[in-house]
Amino acid sequence: MRRRPVTLAALTALAVLTAGLVTGCGDADGPDPLRGQQWGLDALKLPDAWTTTRGEETVIAVVDTGVDLDHPDLKDRLVAGHDFVDGDDRPDDTNGHGTHVSGIAAAHTDNGVGGAGGAPGTRIMPVRVLGPDGSGSDADITKGIVWAADHGAHVINLSLGESGLMARLLKGGVLNQAITYATSKGAVVVAAAGNDSTALQPYEVDTPVLVVNAADRDGKPASFTNYGARNAVSAPGVDILSTLPTYRTKESLTNTSGYGKLSGTSMASPYVSAVAALLHHQGLAPEAIMQTIRDTAST
Repeated sequence: MRRRPVTLAALTALAVLTAGLVTGCGDADGPDPLRGQQWGLDALKLPDAWTTTRGEETVIAVVDTGVDLDHPDLKDRLVAGHDFVDGDDRPDDTNGHGTHVSGIAAAHTDNGVGGAGGAPGTRIMPVRVLGPDGSGSDADITKGIVWAADHGAHVINLSLGESGLMARLLKGGVLNQAITYATSKGAVVVAAAGNDSTALQPYEVDTPVLVVNAADRDGKPASFTNYGARNAVSAPGVDILSTLPTYRTKESLTNTSGYGKLSGTSMASPYVSAVAALLHHQGLAPEAIMQTIRDTAST
């Protein structure tokens, strides 16, 4: 079983984008008051890329618990989504997880509110497949992936580690078929490895998905991260500041400020989705995006 830890700085395929450039916007003294607490952006050198691209009009589908549709750092970044739990077109987040993931990927930047997203020019397509407790069925997750692909998502983020996504994929079946279908439609699929602190999930199925482990501030594997997936990469996943619902949910029971810190491979995955979105905006095809990210990671 091959373990493939990745240094944080090396993960960024944005060396392709930023050679010869100087850092632009997004420093700790910028107009986003919480930007200084977002260590993951700096570890991946994402602000360096923003002088070249912010991923304008690229769409990242967050297949998750939904999103706070009225959040001040997200509402202007959203495109139409769908709710497969309640069966409607209003994917409100009743858990908080999807809102946090969405902000990591694409929170509004330089708007004087909160923090910054990794690809701040991208759009978020909220697709709700998980209920208030964070669980969901294979059927709903499959429908969500296919729906996102059919409705123009360029990147599909699956921060579903708590739902045992890797274990489900190892068994083969409808989820694998959905991911393969999404890739055939031109989407890059990025998935969290899970938080069981185990190497016993050697994902080696030939399904085109970019698996993401979590790393800490020192670039070492987070204590909780799964690893062992072939060709996996790592991204910041410990104490990650992002958006949370401005109302009470599981993740915001005692904090309705709209922001908070969470840890998990679920937080690492949207950083990689942001990188994928920036590369997509530069014209790379899905296979090239995945290979570029893997090739610029160090083992």
